[in-house]
Amino acid sequence: MHALVSIHNAAFDLVERAGNWLLPLAARFVFAATLLMYFWNSGLTKLGDGIFGLVSPSIGAYSQIFPKQLEAVGYDTSQLGAFQWLVVVAGTWAEFILPLLLVIGLATRLASLGMIGFVVMQSLTDVYGHGVSDLKTHGAWFDRFPDGVILDQRLFWVFLLSVLVVKGAGAISVDALLRRRALPALA
Repeated sequence: MHALVSIHNAAFDLVERAGNWLLPLAARFVFAATLLMYFWNSGLTKLGDGIFGLVSPSIGAYSQIFPKQLEAVGYDTSQLGAFQWLVVVAGTWAEFILPLLLVIGLATRLASLGMIGFVVMQSLTDVYGHGVSDLKTHGAWFDRFPDGVILDQRLFWVFLLSVLVVKGAGAISVDALLRRRALPALA
């Protein structure tokens, strides 16, 4: 029995050591494969026309982020304030910048925290701003149905991002490259 336990421990010690560099890489790959284009396409819907579209969001951007406020001003974005403009522009930029940082593995822990905050705000906007209340879309935990967009899917997103907050980007990342370059300077 002791030999069996020793074999088990040796094998899973190897798995654990490999997991320290493989898990963050896999998490970044899964993010890139499933969510990168989701967020980038969402960001594209918020851009205004022309070169200044990055600072002049479309009406669709306001309708996605501030639906009730936009309706209250008769869909005239000029009646919204600087706060709404700042939130919409920052949210739009975040949909491009944060996913890119995650995929290349630069400032990964901070970018992951930013994305978690983004997903939480996105979910709150869906529920309170857009009034999503149907059980199929909203979902419920512990209900035997894993297909609710807001509670079920986004819990997986936050879990994936939490792995990157805890583990960092892993060995194959810009973060690791910068860390290796900084070590000789610190010694």
